[in-house]
Amino acid sequence: MGAPPDVVIGIDLGTSGCRAVAVDPLGAILAEARRPFPDPLMPADGWVEQDPGLWWEAVRALLRQVVVETRGARVRALCVDGTSGTLLLTDPRGSPLTPALLYSDRRAVEAAALVDAVAPPDSAARGASASLSKLLHLATGLRASGVLPPRTLAMHQADWIAARLTGRCGWSDWNNALKFGYDAERLVWPDWVLGLVPEGVRLPEVVAPGSELGPVDPGLAAELGLDPGVRVLAGTTDSTAAALAAGVRQPGDGVTCLGSTLVLKVVSERPLTASRYGVYSHRLGDLWLVGGASNSGGAVLRQHFSDEELVELSARIEPGRPAGLDYYPLPRPGERFPRADPELTPRMSPRPRDRVRFLHGLLEGMARIEAEGYALLTQLGAPRPTRVLTTGGGSANAAWEAIRRRILGVPVLAATHQEAAFGSAMLALRRPGTGPPVGPR
Repeated sequence: MGAPPDVVIGIDLGTSGCRAVAVDPLGAILAEARRPFPDPLMPADGWVEQDPGLWWEAVRALLRQVVVETRGARVRALCVDGTSGTLLLTDPRGSPLTPALLYSDRRAVEAAALVDAVAPPDSAARGASASLSKLLHLATGLRASGVLPPRTLAMHQADWIAARLTGRCGWSDWNNALKFGYDAERLVWPDWVLGLVPEGVRLPEVVAPGSELGPVDPGLAAELGLDPGVRVLAGTTDSTAAALAAGVRQPGDGVTCLGSTLVLKVVSERPLTASRYGVYSHRLGDLWLVGGASNSGGAVLRQHFSDEELVELSARIEPGRPAGLDYYPLPRPGERFPRADPELTPRMSPRPRDRVRFLHGLLEGMARIEAEGYALLTQLGAPRPTRVLTTGGGSANAAWEAIRRRILGVPVLAATHQEAAFGSAMLALRRPGTGPPVGPR
């Protein structure tokens, strides 16, 4: 008999649930599982929080399931991605001191003003939803209640799960640390960030995604049925993992997520930042993933059509013929990318009686927004896309794909793999960055 196959496991933590996938060295999926989370708590306007214990319960359950389904294989490594900007504070051993403030939580308004006063204009750490503002807000609350222990740790979602897996705390990766203000180009914590962090709070050591953090805790490995010595690798953000899953490889590779919103990314040889448009760059080894997000997307379609109608009406569209409607579809006023206008009015009139033509016009309008977005990224210095891979629910719409191909003028392909968990598994297989930690100790 031959040796049992090696596998790696990618874990994706989202807002609504957790997914895990086991992949062999050739990229074949051997097992996958998912588990939902309860809805986040919203105790006040702009507050969105979650108990991190729910993440840990889900990760343990999924790992047990995947290990059973791959019985006979040798699990070599685990890699975790999580939502960008989801943050909690813990004691030095990793026990939570606060709930996790999700990426969409906007309560840290006063802290954001402190950040805005010293941060560079294009820093990803600006704004109430950024990690650095949340850190300052949570630390202020703990200090006011008299429970801010020395060497309090700030952890993102993926950081905390990696810490639970290894029993070693205080690590993050280039991409999750971006909204802390970490400089992923120079690989240092800027002085302006260090000057803001309250005494008693420790920023994480920052390593390249894919770097080894240590083995799974021996007791946990026995509980989950893992062999001793399974490696835990530094992860990334969920959007970056999704781009890796889609198959981006070289400069000019674009990836569009057709979800509730329209998210565009393109691989570039250099980083680009334009905070006015919400454009930031995540580092991929020696390359960069540059992107922005429009408010247009599937949320607009859901306002006018059911799932069944979308399928039925899309099949009747002639994608090679323009609809003759000049739409800029938005679910409500306001846009950031590719147009920076918080008051931008949705344009979805005149509205024809023919619902097929109306849908045709909406899909064309979104395709023009997508083309405008890639043109803006090119104007800012990114390469023009040579192909666009597509993820999200809209990637299954053949008419929309044909319309986009016509308007974008480049090959448009549905990504074979669309789960961020698969991207984290690919990161574990590639291990694109290794090396010693950088940053303050």
